[in-house]
Amino acid sequence: MVVKGTKICVVFFLLFVAVFATVSFALSDRHDVMFAEEEQDVRKMVEECHQSCQGSQGEQQRPQCFQTCMQKRLGDRGTSRGRGDPRRPERTRRTDRQQHQSNTPYVFEDRHFTARLENEHGNVRVLQKFTDRSELFQGIEKYRVAFLEAEPQTFVVPNHWDADALIFVANGQGTITLIEENSRQSNNIKRGDLFRVPAGIPAYLINTDSNERLVLAKILHSVSVPGDLQFFSMGDGNPESSFYNAFSKEVIQAAFDASSFTFLYPKIHKFRKQGIFKKATEEQIRSMAGKEESRIWPFGERKERGTHSIYKKEPSVANENGVLHEVDSDDFPDIRDINVAISLFNITRGSMAGPFYNTKATQVLMVTNGIGSFEMACPHLSNQATRGGEINPTYERVSSELRQGTVVVIPAGHPVVIEASGEENLEVIGFGLNSDKNEWFALAGRDNVVSQWEDEAMELTFGYPASEVKRVIEKQSKKLFFKAPVRGGRAFA
Repeated sequence: MVVKGTKICVVFFLLFVAVFATVSFALSDRHDVMFAEEEQDVRKMVEECHQSCQGSQGEQQRPQCFQTCMQKRLGDRGTSRGRGDPRRPERTRRTDRQQHQSNTPYVFEDRHFTARLENEHGNVRVLQKFTDRSELFQGIEKYRVAFLEAEPQTFVVPNHWDADALIFVANGQGTITLIEENSRQSNNIKRGDLFRVPAGIPAYLINTDSNERLVLAKILHSVSVPGDLQFFSMGDGNPESSFYNAFSKEVIQAAFDASSFTFLYPKIHKFRKQGIFKKATEEQIRSMAGKEESRIWPFGERKERGTHSIYKKEPSVANENGVLHEVDSDDFPDIRDINVAISLFNITRGSMAGPFYNTKATQVLMVTNGIGSFEMACPHLSNQATRGGEINPTYERVSSELRQGTVVVIPAGHPVVIEASGEENLEVIGFGLNSDKNEWFALAGRDNVVSQWEDEAMELTFGYPASEVKRVIEKQSKKLFFKAPVRGGRAFA
């Protein structure tokens, strides 16, 4: 009876493998690896069920025990695969990815801001290195994203980074002061302004408004170790937070030619940690704000470090569904050597921008106001079957909700759509990294890339007469911004 039971087990196993192999072959050669893994898993289940059924009561019950065990394990395995096995059919994996949007490497949420400086008066948040999230971002490994928020009438103590910073004023107003080798320059800043702080240049900042929070969105371009950033502060009330403290007291005494330097080394009993954000008095604010000045030291020429408003020139695209403002190095030469361009999307509620794509730039989208969503066509997350040297590309739809503080990376060449909810407008800053000689192409609407093709190219590409293709691609008369689709009887919310 043991031999008989074992034979039944083997027959059951071989029958299962034969059926599975037939299905796998029908799906395509790309499942060869998947089939080998499945076969190994099934063999393991057979061995486990065979061992568990050895102790069953009665020799005659072993085949039934084995069959029941296998059915249960296969059922449990199917359930667990539904929770995230990468070997599932493409349609199932696509559905799960849409449901678990935060798992995509292209979307960064608040939990992905791994470095923070904060107190009750403000905070600085720095996004994790792009390459820590995925190897897909090696082309932008030198860049980091950061936000700074300062409460009303708050001073940010002098500091510098080992990185070039391109900064966009997303909200509020204030005054920024930069100290260079032979000059001090102060500039008033307001919403929509851009300015650059070069690596190593000390700067301090004050929020001059009595009510509005000052919010800065930053792209930092590292100059030492790619993607690694270091923050340097002269002091924030904590002696351990000043880089002066790294030197011996004897060295500091000799450098300053002074025996007393308690402002650098405050007494412990007087120590009270304050942080880099400090509340300023009305008198201090009046003294530092409301003026733009440059003071030149006795030697050398002043290096002008001005600001540039993104609203300085007319929008690149504008209609009732949205407005696009753009700034590149031709408009603002200060950003030329860090190879970044800036876009500001203001998308009307119930509207969308795109589909479009960038030719050279990887675009980092930073949501500053509103809620919405985005969709992107991505080949990296989808299987690309190769058979006999032939590549058959497929594209995964990557999508996620967008809300204030969300950061999304759109690699060069990837078509994307940005959609505002039906409840409020959506404002998104786009930093175009590696933007030199970049162009963007619309894939729908007026001036879309297909409309520039020859008739023969349309017919050969789509398999329809050019007249029919044109009737479709030329129907939409607007450019870039369109009315968003209605979902479930209403606009996306």
